Amino acid sequence: MENILPPANPKANLRDYKQACESFDWQEVEQEFSWHQTGKVNIAYEAIDRHAADPIRRDRYCLIYEDENRRERITYLQMRDLSNKFANVLKKLGVEKGDRVFIFLPRCPEYYIAMAGCAKIGAVFSPFFEALMEMAIKERLKDSGAKVLVTTPKMASRVPFSELPSLRHIILVGSENIILKSGEVSWEDEISSASYEFDIEWVDLEDPLYIIYTSGSTGKAKGVLHVHGDMVGYSITARWVLDLRDEDVVWTTSEPGWITGTVYGVFAPWLCGVNNFVRGGRFDLEGWCRSIELYRITVWYTAPTVFTRIMKEEEIAKKHDLRSLRHILSVGESLPPETVFWARRFFGTPIHDTWWMTETGMIMIANYPSMPIKPGSIGKPFPGIVAAVVDDRGEEVPPLTLGDLAIQKGWPAMMRGIWRDEKRYREYFSLEPWYISGDLAYKDDDGYFYFQGREDYQMKVDGVMISTTEVEEALRGYPAIADAGVVGKPDPIRGNTIKAFITLKPEATPSEELQEEIREFIRKYFSPRLVPKEIEFRSEIPRAKDGTVIRRVLKAWELGLPA
Repeated sequence: MENILPPANPKANLRDYKQACESFDWQEVEQEFSWHQTGKVNIAYEAIDRHAADPIRRDRYCLIYEDENRRERITYLQMRDLSNKFANVLKKLGVEKGDRVFIFLPRCPEYYIAMAGCAKIGAVFSPFFEALMEMAIKERLKDSGAKVLVTTPKMASRVPFSELPSLRHIILVGSENIILKSGEVSWEDEISSASYEFDIEWVDLEDPLYIIYTSGSTGKAKGVLHVHGDMVGYSITARWVLDLRDEDVVWTTSEPGWITGTVYGVFAPWLCGVNNFVRGGRFDLEGWCRSIELYRITVWYTAPTVFTRIMKEEEIAKKHDLRSLRHILSVGESLPPETVFWARRFFGTPIHDTWWMTETGMIMIANYPSMPIKPGSIGKPFPGIVAAVVDDRGEEVPPLTLGDLAIQKGWPAMMRGIWRDEKRYREYFSLEPWYISGDLAYKDDDGYFYFQGREDYQMKVDGVMISTTEVEEALRGYPAIADAGVVGKPDPIRGNTIKAFITLKPEATPSEELQEEIREFIRKYFSPRLVPKEIEFRSEIPRAKDGTVIRRVLKAWELGLPA
């Protein structure tokens, strides 16, 4: 098996990576936007209205939507009018620039219309993941001081309206044949009577655009704040990483409640004026492959678990013509090297892995279509981005040494704050000039980066988020164990499995029998899927001066890298 795959497309938008890095200037990218000449800033104008005024792009599809019961196509011209209508609805309800509007919907056209309308009026929107339940919803709405919530009658039952004094209105999508309560309004009634005309609220580049709430290591959700100026990073990464071109139909499978769905499922394709596809409902391999065939998807941005499913059920995928796919990308989890090789055989093109986070706001490290791919690597930094692997002092470590993946601050889509938590925000930049991601990685001699998991105290196993410290405390309760440290080990099926490093008391002897006894003990605390799959005995567990486990060293042990 080869260690390097040749470039998938030497004629990509980004043809010479090295030259681009040497000459790159963010200010040159800014000149492509109308606000560079007019001084009038709003991402909705650049992403929608500007294309609606263009004789060619106005009739492209801003949204091609499909689910089991609904198919809809919305051009850029139509989206201009629909988002104007929703902006007028918000204005009627008293929403002003800077007010927070939360969107709690399943994937549907109304979700995307609402996002655009919020941007037009200068409101700060927050997209919710539809699986959130009452306590998580209450926490986020209360923290944000949201004024308006857009949701469905069924999902509204999870919202404790009486406990949220700042929440004045709920806009219900699909409210036909129900009696509205106090504070509720009908999406359908309000949209039908609203004007198509709306004067966009012009903002500053640093004015807030949206808040995405994401879990933190303390357990309390944090509201990551992004601004209108993020558009500079969105558009250029869409062209150079997603390789978007005028004739493309792009499908980013993430829903808007995750940042990939907001950035590369909405605003980045819109800024490029391309055809943008969205499929609602849950994952269905047959339906997904049918959509690729029917809509001739050319650029597909999805997650490693999707490829794992296709690999397991190739016969289903083979029933469909997937040859329209010219560029395939992945994000969110580790992408096994064997999956990259399989994809080249199955699709005729490899999968291009990418790395970024809610906090970075845009793709930071990627495999580019015009560059060789090293399977297992997340690629190289985007031009204009300075990335490094650093130690606890912020010093760069040698190649093939595990450390913190860090980015030099100052890129355009960088988060501008944690909502109402300045202290938490500053912690990300404790080692100036670096943004410390919390992800572990190493870099090879050729400058390719390799993601190796999180350093923090959370890991997801079989869809369940579990604290590493919680597992460690349980392990230390076993009589023969003196100390323990736990890490998540990437697994293509389960997301992660648990690996435990254990130091025994002097009277205990390492053995396979003892390993099984330890697992049996842990089954009293957790379900079988949260029992350590691997146990490795060590003479000591690495700890910092404050007593915390140095998980980076555990990861290095697991990988056989310098600690």
